[in-house]
Amino acid sequence: MLSEKSTATVRATLPAVGAVIADITELFYEKLFAAHPAMLRDLFNRGNQSTGVQKQALAGSIAAFATQLVEHPGVRPDVMLGRIAHKHASLGVTREQYAVVHRHLFEAIAEVLGEAVTPEVAEAWDEVYWLMANALSAIEERLYVERQVLAGDVWREWRVAARTEETADCTTFHLTPADGTPAPGFRPGQYVSVQVELPDGARQIRQYSLSSAPGSPVRTITVKRVHGPAAGGGPDGEVSHHLHARVHAGDTLRVSAPYGDLVLRDHASPVLLASAGIGCTPMLSMLEHLAESGHTAPVTVLHADRSPADHALRSDHRALTHKLSDATARFWYEAGAEAGDSTGLLDLTAVPVAPGTRAYLCGPLPFMRSVRAQLLAKGVPAADIHYEVFGPDLWLASA
Repeated sequence: MLSEKSTATVRATLPAVGAVIADITELFYEKLFAAHPAMLRDLFNRGNQSTGVQKQALAGSIAAFATQLVEHPGVRPDVMLGRIAHKHASLGVTREQYAVVHRHLFEAIAEVLGEAVTPEVAEAWDEVYWLMANALSAIEERLYVERQVLAGDVWREWRVAARTEETADCTTFHLTPADGTPAPGFRPGQYVSVQVELPDGARQIRQYSLSSAPGSPVRTITVKRVHGPAAGGGPDGEVSHHLHARVHAGDTLRVSAPYGDLVLRDHASPVLLASAGIGCTPMLSMLEHLAESGHTAPVTVLHADRSPADHALRSDHRALTHKLSDATARFWYEAGAEAGDSTGLLDLTAVPVAPGTRAYLCGPLPFMRSVRAQLLAKGVPAADIHYEVFGPDLWLASA
């Protein structure tokens, strides 16, 4: 909890800090990478840095945390902190790195705000930072203990047993531990980080959901090749293109322990799984687990995509649904919908939702906001709607 003195100072200075926080984070990253170039090469997503979204994410998370502290002083934003901590744990972040970030961040604050940073202002925002950093560190250290790994030591070599081309831009990699030991368990819906060495020597990391059931001796990740400028976005995805072009059966990958808080929470309740695009992968892990565990309550499977040809693991989506005693699947496509499918965006108007349903969503943020709003309109409590945000905007999914 923020002290009363600092709360007053943060509340008074939040508008001024918020107005220039993008400048602060821009300068912070310049200072950080100048002093620690390996962090850009081997830890931070270079694509997100080049487009600026990583900088926006840091600014947004700090502003959101500070706002929460002054507006709801007795409530810690555990949902936001938990999501960020799971991401950090999958990257092997340690408590010591928060001190490095603090030094360069506060140098940037002092430089951007100048004389406005009085000792009182500096002390208040220092308190905000360490409240957030210490809370994240505590969660991350608990996650390391749960995974029975030393803090930050989350990496292990996995061998590619096979690869399957799902669509023109999606490939599934089937992985087994390279040392021959049993694959450790995970919870359906979790993800792993994958680190690859690129041609320039950089060791870039990305997260991919596990699409197999937790008990499977072979883990699977389905990787969508990210296209950049031609699709109106940022640069091509370095890691996804590398995996598609260079990683084949027999090769090894450096893979983290599994993390992520979008997991099945009550196996006895009715379940609704809604996804879009490559967001289907954690849903498939959940779906396979429900099928293997003999789930008998109603299961509603919903998916939206550009076309049937773009729908990765489409046949698995249907086959796993058919394994359940009380399950239905409905797919929406922007183009090329086949008999039994719907055209357009996912629409819950004609979809029955059983009382007591727990909903799990994964896909682009606008998609999840739309589906969440539709579920709320159908009477599903907000506490029963769970969703995963990938990329640098984890802090946006704060509810």
